[in-house]
Amino acid sequence: MVKGLRQLNNRVDILSLPGAEPEVEEAKAIDEKVNQPPTKKSSFSILSDLTKHVPEFVFELFELAFNLIAVIRLRKTVKEKNITLIYERYSLFMFASVWWAKRHNLPIVLEINDSCQVQRVRSLTFKKLAAKIEGWIFKNATGLVFISTRFKEVAEQAYGEISNSVVSPNGADLDKFIIDETSGLALRSKLGVENKIVLGYVGAFVHWHGIDWFVDLACQKLKETPELVLLLVGDGVAFEGIKKRVIEAGVESQVILPGKVPHHEVSSFLSAMDLGILPDSNDYGSPMKLFEFMAMGKGMIAPDFSPIAEVVQDNATSWLFPASNKQACIDKVFEIVNDREAHQEVGKKARAYIENERQWKHNAEQLLSLVTAREKA
Repeated sequence: MVKGLRQLNNRVDILSLPGAEPEVEEAKAIDEKVNQPPTKKSSFSILSDLTKHVPEFVFELFELAFNLIAVIRLRKTVKEKNITLIYERYSLFMFASVWWAKRHNLPIVLEINDSCQVQRVRSLTFKKLAAKIEGWIFKNATGLVFISTRFKEVAEQAYGEISNSVVSPNGADLDKFIIDETSGLALRSKLGVENKIVLGYVGAFVHWHGIDWFVDLACQKLKETPELVLLLVGDGVAFEGIKKRVIEAGVESQVILPGKVPHHEVSSFLSAMDLGILPDSNDYGSPMKLFEFMAMGKGMIAPDFSPIAEVVQDNATSWLFPASNKQACIDKVFEIVNDREAHQEVGKKARAYIENERQWKHNAEQLLSLVTAREKA
C-alpha cells in the first residue's frame, strides 16, 4: 500500500512499533540475499517472541497499554512531518490514533482485516471491551477499507451504521512477481519433474489452510495419475504429519516437500509450477497467496468463499470448488490436471486481471477516494 501511494505521487512516512520498521526489514532481507551477516534481534522482535508465551489477557493488556505510546509518537510525527492523512492497519484495542486524529480534524483511514466479530487464531479474553472499542472506531474513523464484502457485512451487522467504506481485496505488484521461465525450468530439471504437471502450494503448513487434509486425500489418487506432482513449499505444525503420510502412501516421488525456502527463491518455485492449490480459507478473508499466484500467471484451485468468488472468475482466472467440500476439491484437481492448454490460458487471464485491477496502486486509489469524499461533504 505504501508503494501504491507513492506511485500516485504522495509522500509516505511509516510509523511502526519501535524496532518493527517494514522498510528496514526489507533492506535486511536484501542483505541476507547477498550473504550479509544477519543483524541482532530488535527490541520489538524480543517483545514479539515474549508475547507468544504469555496468557491471552496479558497480551491484550499490552495492546491496551500501547495506546499511550502510540498517541505520543503519532503527535510528534504528525507535527514534524506535516502529515495530512493517516492510514492505519486496524488492530484490536487500538483506539488512540482515531481519537487523536478526530480531535485534530485530521483524516484517518483504517484498513480492516481483523475484528473481534470473526473467528481468530487467538481467542479474546476481553471480547466485550474489544467490541465496544471497535464499534466506536468503526463509527469515528474518516473511512474504512475492508478486504472483502463479507467482512464489511459482518461489521455492519454488529455495529449498524459505520463510516464511509470501500471493499479493497489484497493485491500484488507485478514487479515483485516476475515470471522467470529460465529459473523455473532449471528448478524443474533439478527436481526431476521436467515433463510433469506441477501443482503448487506456498505458505504455512497449518490446519486452517487445509493443506494436511488435501495431501491426505490426494495421496489416495496420485498413483493413478503419475504425470501429476505436488510441489508444496513451506513448513509449520502440519509439516511432519504430511511428510509421514506421503511416506506411508509411497508417493515420495510425486509429493516434493522442500520446506521453507528463502524469500528471494519463491519466484523460482512459483515459476516452476503450472497451477496452484488453496484447499481452504474462511468466509471473510482475502488470501494473499491467491493474488501472488495469479500475478505469476498461475491459476489456483480455490474454495468459493465469497471473498474469493468476488475476485475470481471461475474457469477464466482460476478454478472454484464448493467451499468446505473436501471431495469436491480433490475432484476439481483431477478433473483439470491434464488440461495443459487450460492451465496456460487461465494463467494468462489471471495475470492480466492483476495487472488491470489488483495492483496496490489500485487499492491506493480506492482509499484516497474516501478522503476525497470527506472533502466534498
